[in-house]
Amino acid sequence: MHDYTKDTLPIPPGIPPSDEDAEADIDLIASPAQATALNFKVPLEYGGSRLDQALAKLLPEYSRSRLQEWVAQGQVTLNGATVTSKQKVWGGETLAVVPQSHPAEQPYQAEDIALDIVHQDDSIIVINKPVGLVVHPGSGNWQGTLLNALLHHDPALAEVPRAGIVHRLDKDTSGLLVVARTLVAQTSLVRQLQERTVRREYLALAHGEILRGGKVDQPIDRHPSMRTKMAVVEGGKPAVTHYAIVESFPGCTLLRCKLETGRTHQIRVHMAYLQHPLVGDHIYIKGAQRCPPQMRDTLLAFPRQALHAERLGLEHPHTGEWVEWQRDMPDDMQQLLDRIRGVARELD
Repeated sequence: MHDYTKDTLPIPPGIPPSDEDAEADIDLIASPAQATALNFKVPLEYGGSRLDQALAKLLPEYSRSRLQEWVAQGQVTLNGATVTSKQKVWGGETLAVVPQSHPAEQPYQAEDIALDIVHQDDSIIVINKPVGLVVHPGSGNWQGTLLNALLHHDPALAEVPRAGIVHRLDKDTSGLLVVARTLVAQTSLVRQLQERTVRREYLALAHGEILRGGKVDQPIDRHPSMRTKMAVVEGGKPAVTHYAIVESFPGCTLLRCKLETGRTHQIRVHMAYLQHPLVGDHIYIKGAQRCPPQMRDTLLAFPRQALHAERLGLEHPHTGEWVEWQRDMPDDMQQLLDRIRGVARELD
């Protein structure tokens, strides 16, 4: 049986490896927004207007959508009673508004979430991120993230932008990720990401029988019509992915991928571009995939993209020494491969 942990794809001369989703731009952790109760008498000239229209005139510094959100959350009352955005006002009523900051404007909270810590010293923490853990708070995921877990694990990270996070993995991608514990370490890691000297290797299971390794050199940007997706787009940001075959099966191929550039979803987008989308990647799979019937159910049943950040190497921010870590793929992906090998033996 092929030992995938010993198969290493050489880096092209003069081209450093990169990160899948490097975040070189760092923003500060938001400071708390103070909520103050606001009271108004509805002007008589607003009579006959909808409540949301009156609110927009009384509080022009807030967006219409924000005001409507407050109404829906019961933070707006008219003569002491909760209301709807479409309710009419007639003038003279007492209007009370309790502004509530948006989650993005609130300080991030520490949460007791277990972390698989691979390495920790005074400068960095290396984490083996599990499937299902969002790295940084964002739309729809303001709590329960890696950032929240880091603030509980090391409260001093509240003083470091983004709690030391300098790059990300997708929610359903597992594997190694480094966090800075100090501003000095963060500066060093960001520089290395920008210079593309951080070495990361991914294991990816792709649909289809890929005959040989190769390179994808295609620009990536937001999908022109589906903004939650990325795509190969003319005029997008340069993106180059190298891939090597680790193990071949009827209907799918295990790959090791290295990146010259760090674009969001880069491996997923580039493999889909080659018409070999990752197994389980329901965002980028289009139509039926060619596969022996005996293998199809096994592949289609996998619930997330089969992608694992297996290896991580970087220059230590304090010592300057090159350091590396490796972690095997998680149980779900390993069990999938075991099932695939079993089916492949039956097909021989």
